[in-house]
Amino acid sequence: MERGIMQIQEHSVEHRAKMWKIALNVSGKGDSLSPWDGVLDLPEQTLIHNRSQQLIDQLGVSEEERGEMVSDVESVITFYCKSRNITFSPELSLPHLLKPLLGLKLPRSDLYNCFYAIMNKYIPRECVPKGRPFHLYRLLLQYHEPELCSFLDTKKITPDSYAINWLGSLFSSHCRPEVTQALWDSYLQQADPFLIFFLMLIILVNAKETILAEEAESKEDIIIHSEGNFSVPEMLEMSPSLLEAEDIEDLFSLAQHYQSKTPLSLRKMNHNLFGSSLVALKEEDTDLSQALCLPVSVPEILQANQLQQDGVRFFVVDCRPAEQYNAGHLSTAFHLDSDLVRDANGVEHRTWMLLFFLPETFELLFLQMLQNPSEFSLSVKSLLEAQKQSLESGSIASGEHLCFMGSGREEEDMYMNMVLAHFLQKNKEYVSIAKGGFMALQKHLVDMNVEGLDSSYMNWIVSTSGSHSSLSSVDGESLSSPGDGKGVKSLVNKMTFALKSKSVNVREKMISFIENTSTPVDRHVSSSDRVGKPYRGVKPVFSIGDEEEYDTDEIDSSSMSDDDRKEIVNIQTWINKPDVKHHIPCNEVKETGHMFPSHLLITATHMYCLREIASRKGFAYIQSRQALSSVVKITSKKKHPELITFKFGTNNSAGIFDTKRRRRHKSHQAADHESIGRSGELVSAGCDRSRSHKLWEDSSPPCSPVPGRPPSWTDPSAVFDSHAPPAPSVSRSWDVLGRAANSRP
Repeated sequence: MERGIMQIQEHSVEHRAKMWKIALNVSGKGDSLSPWDGVLDLPEQTLIHNRSQQLIDQLGVSEEERGEMVSDVESVITFYCKSRNITFSPELSLPHLLKPLLGLKLPRSDLYNCFYAIMNKYIPRECVPKGRPFHLYRLLLQYHEPELCSFLDTKKITPDSYAINWLGSLFSSHCRPEVTQALWDSYLQQADPFLIFFLMLIILVNAKETILAEEAESKEDIIIHSEGNFSVPEMLEMSPSLLEAEDIEDLFSLAQHYQSKTPLSLRKMNHNLFGSSLVALKEEDTDLSQALCLPVSVPEILQANQLQQDGVRFFVVDCRPAEQYNAGHLSTAFHLDSDLVRDANGVEHRTWMLLFFLPETFELLFLQMLQNPSEFSLSVKSLLEAQKQSLESGSIASGEHLCFMGSGREEEDMYMNMVLAHFLQKNKEYVSIAKGGFMALQKHLVDMNVEGLDSSYMNWIVSTSGSHSSLSSVDGESLSSPGDGKGVKSLVNKMTFALKSKSVNVREKMISFIENTSTPVDRHVSSSDRVGKPYRGVKPVFSIGDEEEYDTDEIDSSSMSDDDRKEIVNIQTWINKPDVKHHIPCNEVKETGHMFPSHLLITATHMYCLREIASRKGFAYIQSRQALSSVVKITSKKKHPELITFKFGTNNSAGIFDTKRRRRHKSHQAADHESIGRSGELVSAGCDRSRSHKLWEDSSPPCSPVPGRPPSWTDPSAVFDSHAPPAPSVSRSWDVLGRAANSRP
């Protein structure tokens, strides 16, 4: 299965302990409890002690072990609360989270290190009643299962009422120990903190038929189980207890399927839920409780429909007034005029939106507010027909996922929200909203123009009432000219109202939409991207010498928050860029031994590292962009010539390169690189002609990944490599890379 999910097997306690410590990156870590005096004196210490005793009682251990285990649990929780300034309360799932770890028979120091790593990497911030993770989970549920979400909303059953312990304990609060261990085997190997939301989604979807079968008026009246009376929240909370160890593979398979059908904006906009970063949340991102549906970023909307056959593709619905749409709109967008839903009866927007949770009243009031119900019905029918035909024709504008786009102004978008709510009330799945609206789209395209893509705006934005030139600012400002944020906002405002015209016929729009086959121009690497100073008077960058040990401050590979902020690109598109001189398939090697399938692309001035996205075949994160002038040294090993280390630095005021960062890459084929290096010396074309560079020097290798050994949970020393067939003639690619790195204009 993808990403190494394997059939769950029985593991020894010692083996599982090694695997989990490797996955959590705490193997070999020191005793974090050593500075603590061991005093148990928190105001809530009695509660902590009682919860610790209850936990050990559930495990059924012998009396000899009981006292020591209670002491370990109480000490770990107390020190964690003290060091993090947390007040322990009954709803916290800290004891539940320790239950699977206690089965590993770890010493207290390792127990705390594993516990802290899990809390830091996999338990989201604000995991409390009415916390942000539960609002995010509701939006995810609404996106995939709108009918179930609407039912629970009607019964006022919020996610935190049944899922707070799921999320806070990674299901250990309700699953049997052997099931939890099997689940964590796969979960920790995935190293994806957002995966918990999709596992929770599958648990709920599995209970969907049972929940919807009940028609009781209140949640207290719903009786599910024959052995007792349970409200819906209680029944839902106990759902994970039905899991068996053999169900884990199917559980993860379904979770990955739903994950592939979810916009990546869910991760990017909420990456700060996880990790140790103390960066404050942006004000506009904090209140997910007020979000009508899942927000999607403009860059993802533009990227999703380019050369992507699988995954999320958006059918964009522009809900701005006709005159704004005609003045300029996304070339692939369908128009649904929100002016058809003007409040003729004077009902306040806030009052109207509160009725969203009363479906019958909502729909009745909505129909009364339509100025022309027949025209609105025709528009909706045409929209759905256009979506269907575009999917059948394979148009670049096609998409199974509806994304509504407003102007970006709150006073205008209130009517779009009414249209959007109408679709949600009809239980339409895959409904999202473009964050920031058309203003955000314009600003993004203007920013792209500033970077040098002078034609990008006109390739994406079209006008049905005038020429492209009419979209320019009335003051003559160029769309591609840089300026401060205030100037861009002013420009966007002027462009939005640049032209006025009457609404176009719905049928004509649909035909024009389906026939639209224009493809936006992809951005190419440009020589203007070069940064840093020329490479002059610097010692050779190539050698096979004793490498320094891995940096201890290397970014932890098990955290996804860094990847979530990176740009996503189509791999083949980037390989085919005219500026790309060489392409080397490889694996990026992290300090933990984890290896990630990657691609190195070399231009005349830069080296790009693209890390493959396991859940989106053919796509990758831009992991790094490095100017070749910043390469300080490139090293390899005699016994492992396929393992290459790049060291990067900056030229300080004294003209000396300071090493700031390093990256290791492993080619797909262990070729004889030494013979290539010994065949001669590489003379840099752009460096001092009198200075030559010797590629290879003899040395003994350091500890490195075992060549040819597949990743496996059966071998504690194995690295988590992901398949990747050998690439032909990789040895020459590395030699070419050396030449490119030494070449300076």
